[in-house]
Amino acid sequence: MKTLEKHPILFLTLACLAIFFFHLDAIYINIMEARNFITAREMIDDGHWLLTTLNGEPRYQKPPLPTWLTAASGLVFGLKSMFGLRLPAALMSLLLVLTSYRLGKRLAGDSRYAFISALILATSFYIIFSGRNGQWDIFTHAFMMVAIYQIFRWFQTQKKPYVRALWAGIFIGLSFMSKGPVSVYALFLPFLIAFGVTYRFRSLRKQLLPIVLLLVIATLCSGWWHWYVYTFDAEAVAEITRREAANWTGYNVRPFYYYWSFFTQSGIWTLPAFIGLLYPYLKNRVSNKKGYQFTLLWTLVAVVLLSIIPEKKSRYLLPVLIPMALNTAYYIEYLFRKFRNLPHKGETIPVFFNFGLIAFIGLAFPIAGYVLLKDQLTGQWVWFVLLCVSLVVISLLMLRHLRWKRIKPVFYLTIAFIIAIISFGMPMASALTVNPEYRPLSELQDWQANNALPVYELGGFTPELIWDYGKPIPVLTEDGVTEVPEEAAFGILVAEENLPVLEQEFPKQHFAVEKVIRYDMNPVGPEHRNHKPRLYRDLYLVRKR
Repeated sequence: MKTLEKHPILFLTLACLAIFFFHLDAIYINIMEARNFITAREMIDDGHWLLTTLNGEPRYQKPPLPTWLTAASGLVFGLKSMFGLRLPAALMSLLLVLTSYRLGKRLAGDSRYAFISALILATSFYIIFSGRNGQWDIFTHAFMMVAIYQIFRWFQTQKKPYVRALWAGIFIGLSFMSKGPVSVYALFLPFLIAFGVTYRFRSLRKQLLPIVLLLVIATLCSGWWHWYVYTFDAEAVAEITRREAANWTGYNVRPFYYYWSFFTQSGIWTLPAFIGLLYPYLKNRVSNKKGYQFTLLWTLVAVVLLSIIPEKKSRYLLPVLIPMALNTAYYIEYLFRKFRNLPHKGETIPVFFNFGLIAFIGLAFPIAGYVLLKDQLTGQWVWFVLLCVSLVVISLLMLRHLRWKRIKPVFYLTIAFIIAIISFGMPMASALTVNPEYRPLSELQDWQANNALPVYELGGFTPELIWDYGKPIPVLTEDGVTEVPEEAAFGILVAEENLPVLEQEFPKQHFAVEKVIRYDMNPVGPEHRNHKPRLYRDLYLVRKR
């Protein structure tokens, strides 16, 4: 254990490699990734590096920095490599974790506390999910954490204000160029409020010029691309802005209290994270009361600000997990120091329950996993055995150390538990996704080559299908108006919900319509409740009479 804490950067890097980089190609592409990867592909194939597109249509909702990085990785590893396309997000996760460690060390003056907090962050559920997916949330918050670290050092030491302001301005700009003002609102603003209340911004008048420098640099880095697209495609920008504004107030609207279970997004740390929020209990137990107050306030302000916005999704809580990991670490560090001598069962029972439950899951997995997966384990037995053995060994060690109240090895074994699941369990993802009728849309190109006919999408396109097809597919129906192709014969991809439109717009007296085949990209079969209509299309051959 001492070796781990003596070389925190090395072991954090190794842990992040195992958590974020192993088996990046194991999971099917999701809708958010498909949108982003299509845009990256169209940058490369069509040269749309500034006026970005999705299926050939303007896509200015998200700034392009993560897409540029993904496209660059695609050029190196190939656009067919899911590892290459997801690699930039994994690198951003590593940046986020290491920066969080540096901030934690500055905050508490304790490398062990910082090490604990960074490991909690790296193994929090939604951090793992975002860091292993080609989504842009991890980019914007990783860049913002670098800016926050610079500002924290700036106002903590009052040294190198212009250097700190320059770097902070650049990384705020990079954050804005990743997902607009999301991180400014959800991570940076709560930080400023928490820092101002807890530590106060000293000598602000003397820092006026560096602050101006920060604002100028951040504005230039953030705004140039938005100026460019507005200058050269103002009509599309106006339409996209109108739709986005409507979404924020009328799409996925949830009540104010929707995020009150935010601590559950940390996954395996749910109970410790909740206890870490109990200020009356922990305020006199933590090693750094002021630092604890700061991380607690930062976490709660972030939740409140996110709760104000009408549109709510669970993944929007990602920035909350960053200060919450720092906050939870104060509780874990307290257990490191005091757990063996705690006299009250009220303090020990939650610890035994939390880590005992993890150990129980590990011990139960071989039997439960076999019962659930026995029909899908063909070709997966090596991974299954490795996973079972590793989880059982880790769980037995956890129980042994719990018995003797050695919480430090229990904590590190919990990290090993997560790493084992990713290292040995992730390759078995294909065992859970079996669709006997699976047919990728990429096969449509063979049909086109044999018949020499164009193909259109009747209604709205599905990003996963477009990604698999390999290039844009023109959409015939927009704003309720269907355009009939000029060709005498052509193919039309039709979603189930659009069958009435097909019958109405291509009546039998004027068109001969023949169903050819179904392309189904659902990872599970039609009998499964998760079989989604949006992931399959029926191909119809249409001929004018």
